[in-house]
Amino acid sequence: MSRSMDPLAKKIFKGVLVAELMGVFGAYFLFNKMNTSQDFRHTMSKKFPFILEVYYKSIEHSGMYGIREQDQEKWLSSKN
Repeated sequence: MSRSMDPLAKKIFKGVLVAELMGVFGAYFLFNKMNTSQDFRHTMSKKFPFILEVYYKSIEHSGMYGIREQDQEKWLSSKN
């Protein structure tokens, strides 16, 4: 009975591994896009503000300050 479980366990492990890798690459792509595009950050602020807040906090945690303020300043000036 344990022999029939081995292929199933391998499939589950591979599925979990693939899902984990997709998550890591997706998070990297999202972070890179937010890090390089102020317009994309503006879109994120409208659709997914909680994700943008995580981005700002991670940037500030790494010692880079002022990005949030620059974004808010530009977005406020573009409204007026």
